[in-house]
Amino acid sequence: MDDRERAERGTKVRREVLGDEHVDRAVSATTPFTEPFQDLITRYAWGEIWSRPGLSRPERSLVTLAVLVALQHEQELAMHVKAALRNGLTPAQIQEVLLQVAVYAGVPTANRAFPIAQRALAEAAEAIQRPGDPEDPEAR
Repeated sequence: MDDRERAERGTKVRREVLGDEHVDRAVSATTPFTEPFQDLITRYAWGEIWSRPGLSRPERSLVTLAVLVALQHEQELAMHVKAALRNGLTPAQIQEVLLQVAVYAGVPTANRAFPIAQRALAEAAEAIQRPGDPEDPEAR
């Protein structure tokens, strides 16, 4: 597979996992300075890693949530909570990830993650309530 094919596959997976609205926003915000980074994450994070057959998308979401919480990457957490829902995880499973991380990465870390996740879950639920909303899977 060449870089063009990897980028196409990465774009497809990225849109499926994060949603068109998020990807469109990221692409439109791309500058000459950030373009190499957007290309890198599209080809490698999405076109290589998220596309591998070894783990399912829900399993990849579980791992991603745990790592983001443990490393306190809070800016990415809400986005990946919503992605986890798109990948088939339930709010209860997301809650279990946060509880697991509390034990292994610390209560303060999980304490910061719970409100972020709760807000993201509420936003996702609200989006489903609004017909025609871009976040609504029924509207696609």
